[in-house]
Amino acid sequence: MRFLHTMLRVRDLDAALDFFVNKLGLREVRRSTSEQGRFTLIFLSSGAEGDSAEVELTYNWDQDEPYPTGRFFGHLAYEVDDIHAVCARLRAAGVTIHRPPRDGRMAFVKSPDGHSVELLQRGRALAPCEPWISMPNEGSW
Repeated sequence: MRFLHTMLRVRDLDAALDFFVNKLGLREVRRSTSEQGRFTLIFLSSGAEGDSAEVELTYNWDQDEPYPTGRFFGHLAYEVDDIHAVCARLRAAGVTIHRPPRDGRMAFVKSPDGHSVELLQRGRALAPCEPWISMPNEGSW
């Protein structure tokens, strides 16, 4: 058995792509559109060697109301080379760091649709540093 992808429904495709591609750094690998079904599917990848897992963004053209969110989904998780640098870049881009990397190892952010994304430091935890040490959690993740 091989893991293929995780599907996330998104209400604003441009905002979702801005977050996942421009801010988080994933890459669009393919896209399909169904005029009859009135939806667009966009598959994203980390682009890392040996990482075949993908995130499928499903955009239903006629969805006006927000999708209900719940903790049943859990989160997406990505390993990063420098959690402090990634969180600083995301914060500078306007992304809320819901759980800062106070321990130099783990942080949480959310997509515009409220999907939790866990960021984990590759290898050993980095030395704790400011501004993360004193930054409180914000909201839920």
